[in-house]
Amino acid sequence: MSPFLPPLALIALVAAALVAVMLATVCLLRGPHAADRVVALDIFLAGAVALCVAAALETGNTAFLDVALGLALAGFVATIGWARLVERRAASETAHGRQGGMR
Repeated sequence: MSPFLPPLALIALVAAALVAVMLATVCLLRGPHAADRVVALDIFLAGAVALCVAAALETGNTAFLDVALGLALAGFVATIGWARLVERRAASETAHGRQGGMR
C-alpha cells in the first residue's frame, strides 16, 4: 500500500471508477445516438485510466502509469477521429441539402 495515500482514498477512487463504468454501460446500451455511445466509450477509458493509477499507487509499480498514459492517448486520438468523421458527415449532408445528425 502507498504510504502517501490513505486506504480510504484509494477505495474511493476504485469505487468511483467502477460506478462510472457501470453508468457508461447503461449509456452505451441505451444511448439513442452514436455520440452517446462514443461518450460512453470515453468514460470506459477514463475508468480504465483511473484503475491503472489506483494499481500504480497500491503496488508502487510505475508500469501501470505507462499503461494509463497509453490508454489516455488512444482515447484522445479515437475521440478526435470520431469528431472529424461527424464534422465531415455534417458538411456533406449540408452540401447535399439533407439535415439531421448521426444515429
